[in-house]
Amino acid sequence: MTVQVPPNCDLTLGLTCIDKSVPGTTVWSMRVDERFLNPAGIIQGGFLAAMLDSAMGASAVTSAGDRKVNVANTEMKVSFLRPASAGEVLTCTAKVLKPGSVISFLEAKILNSQGKLVATASSSYLIRERAE
Repeated sequence: MTVQVPPNCDLTLGLTCIDKSVPGTTVWSMRVDERFLNPAGIIQGGFLAAMLDSAMGASAVTSAGDRKVNVANTEMKVSFLRPASAGEVLTCTAKVLKPGSVISFLEAKILNSQGKLVATASSSYLIRERAE
């Protein structure tokens, strides 16, 4: 299986990794697209959750060092704290709290362009060696 970078899910959401210089931490940005708005005119929560998940998954991979791994989210808790509207640029920072050889624990937060907290998440990821 060939690994596509960036994956289609990130391309669809318009996610851009803007920093992965520190192993176990990644920073992402996304402009809220009007296609992702709910009837109230704010981004639907599932798109925020997808941003958090993508960022945490990437952070889990970067914490694996030289190991070639696949990661899978095993559970995730998301808190939505503030709405985001079309055109806003969101920034998501995801960090590994406790790396593991089988399970890693992570957290992430999304800030709006004013630096205000939009959403947070915590999750655990299953780490598996990738067959090549």
